Amino acid sequence: MTLTKSKYYFEALDNYPYSLPDCLEALNYALSYDPEDADSLCLMGRIYSEMLTDYEKAKDYFEEAMQCNVTNLNTPPYYIKCLLDNEDLDEAEKLISYALKIKGIDKARILIQKSLLFEIRCEFKEALEPLKEAKKYSYNQAMADYLKSRIKFVKSKMEKPKKKK
Repeated sequence: MTLTKSKYYFEALDNYPYSLPDCLEALNYALSYDPEDADSLCLMGRIYSEMLTDYEKAKDYFEEAMQCNVTNLNTPPYYIKCLLDNEDLDEAEKLISYALKIKGIDKARILIQKSLLFEIRCEFKEALEPLKEAKKYSYNQAMADYLKSRIKFVKSKMEKPKKKK
């Protein structure tokens, strides 16, 4: 990453999501310096996914970011979220499996998304397993508390057998 491109990427990141016009201007400058910068492409994908809900366009940017740098740690979590939001569940499942193999990635967050995938499919029992596994990879109290609340929430969605009198 060149110094100028870094400056514009960080300026775009600093403006996201509060000032989208400034963010887009800086992001376009960053991409003009290096159209294959995975972080800049990922941020553009986030804009289309999170702000404009144009998931197909967002997927194009995320795919390009992944092609430019398959070991980028920033892209998979946002790409998975985009796929889940767009109900591309099979694609999300494949990306989750791949992301868990990337050295240095935040496995707890990826496992949370794996749990969400099962939850979307109404497979609540299966949704608990990744959350329990994520506990091994949580290294702060906030994450541990979040996982505990997610487990409680998923359990509350499971149907309880009715008692016979």
